[in-house]
Amino acid sequence: MTSEFVRLEVADGVGTIRLDRPKMNAISLQLQAELRAACAEATERDDVRAVVVYGGERLFAAGNDVAEMSEMSYVEMVRATRGVSEASTAIAQIPKPTVAAVTGYALGGGCELTLACDIRIAAENATFGQPEVLLGIIPGAGGTQRLARLIGPSKAKDLIFTGRFVKADEALAIGLVDKVVPADEVYTEAVAWASQFKGAAALALRAAKECIDRGLEVDITTGLSIEQQQFAAVFATEDRAIGMASFLANGPGKAEFVGR
Repeated sequence: MTSEFVRLEVADGVGTIRLDRPKMNAISLQLQAELRAACAEATERDDVRAVVVYGGERLFAAGNDVAEMSEMSYVEMVRATRGVSEASTAIAQIPKPTVAAVTGYALGGGCELTLACDIRIAAENATFGQPEVLLGIIPGAGGTQRLARLIGPSKAKDLIFTGRFVKADEALAIGLVDKVVPADEVYTEAVAWASQFKGAAALALRAAKECIDRGLEVDITTGLSIEQQQFAAVFATEDRAIGMASFLANGPGKAEFVGR
């Protein structure tokens, strides 16, 4: 599909999913569809080994398109809700390491997109929040679920119930972000993190991510069963043979993986 607001840029093994809908990267239904397509492309492309989700130098995304939503009836929203949720889920389901590079505002749907990434690197000027209750609604793209899993239910309830904004230093303290850097270093830091994986054992990373993400949704016995299945499965990969042979010959960290 032709994309107006979202593009996938690939360089040296790192794919950047760039949101670009001036002025505030408001997340419209069209942007959501384009984001799902970009995530599908990043998943399929063998030259993409890790993904950065980025809203640009000024801000990440200030939220869903309220003007668009305000005109929607209950019936229309019932039809649209699945797509709203699937945009963030599309990021979460990329079977490769993902990192949100956050500058400025990441609010509402924008915050939910960051929650779908594996880690979040924020600018010192970043501001997060789930202010939906201030509009008489609730988060609808994973905020009530992923936020509670990330920072715990009490902190998640505080943010969602009050709709208050969280600056970068507090976001780091409560575990909402993983690293805070100067604004002009955010994208570079995110790319550096993603670049670690351009020569990694891609199928092992995929298996590890699936074990962690699926394990969080089930009891520990089921989680351990998932882990056991994935542990055995990676023994069918070329990278497992390469990695073990390299370890025996040269010690750890010297294998040259092929991603198969």
